[in-house]
Amino acid sequence: MSSSARKKLSEKIGVKFKDPKLLDLSVTHRSFIHEHKLSIDQSNERLEFLGDAVLGICISEMLIRAFPLEAEGVLSKRRAALVNQKTLAKLAVELGIGEALKLGRGEEKTGGREKKSLLCDAFEAVVGAIYLDQGLKVVQDYLEALFRSLIPDSKKVETSQDYKTRLQEFYQSQFRKSPRYKVVAESGPDHSKTFEVEIELQDKTIVHGTGSSKREAEQDAARKALEILNVSDSLMEARKRRKKRSRRSAQNKKKEEGSDASKRKDREKDTRKPRTADNGSQSDRL
Repeated sequence: MSSSARKKLSEKIGVKFKDPKLLDLSVTHRSFIHEHKLSIDQSNERLEFLGDAVLGICISEMLIRAFPLEAEGVLSKRRAALVNQKTLAKLAVELGIGEALKLGRGEEKTGGREKKSLLCDAFEAVVGAIYLDQGLKVVQDYLEALFRSLIPDSKKVETSQDYKTRLQEFYQSQFRKSPRYKVVAESGPDHSKTFEVEIELQDKTIVHGTGSSKREAEQDAARKALEILNVSDSLMEARKRRKKRSRRSAQNKKKEEGSDASKRKDREKDTRKPRTADNGSQSDRL
C-alpha cells in the first residue's frame, strides 16, 4: 500500500498511528506475501487473530452495559449478530479497507477486494493494529463509535443459520464449557483457499467442516455437530423451559420448607404455654 493510500485509510479510520507499519501490515493479504516470497509474519493473519479477540471483548462489554438485565444466551445472540462476516465486511467497505488491501495478482483478478471473507479478516486485523499501536481505551472508543447505532437492533437477526452460537449454547448448558475448533488443513491457491476445521465432541467423536474461509468451515463443522448431537431449536427451547421449571420448583420447595419450619416453631410455642399455665395453678393451690 502506498503512503498516500495508507494516510487516506488512517484518516478514514480516525486514528493517527504511531507506527504506520502496523496499519500497512493489517491490510497485507497472504497472497501478496506468497507472490513476493516474504515470510508468513508479514501478512495480516496474526493481527487478524488478535483483532478477533479484542473485538469480542469490546463488543461483549458494550452489550453488558447496554442490556444489564439480559441473560447470557440473549447477549451471545446479540454479539453473533454484530460480530459476523456480513457486518464486519460492510464496515470494512465503509472504511475503504478493500481499496487499501495489498493482494497478489491472482487474488486481485478474482475480485479479492470485494470478497466478504477478506474484508472481514482485514477489518479484524485493523482492530488488532489499533490495539497494539494505541492501546485498549482507544480501540474501545473506536469500536463504540462504529457499533453504537447497531447495538439497539442487534437482536433483529436471523439466528437459525448461526450454527456456532447454537452449538455454544448447547455446550454451555450441558457441559459448562465451549466447543473447540481447530484448523487441520488448508488447500488450493491463495485466491481460492479451502479450509478444513474439526471439532472434538464430548464422546471424542471428531466432526469435520469445510469452507472457503475459517468461519465458513467452523459453521459447517458446527452444523454437522448439531446434527450428530440431534440438537434442534425446539430441543433447545425445551431444555430452557425445563431449567426454568426446575428453578421454580426449587424456589417453591424452599418456601414450603420455610413455611413448615415456621409452623413447627408456632406449635412448639403453643405446647410450652399450657405448661406455664399449669405450673401457675399448682403454685396457687400450694
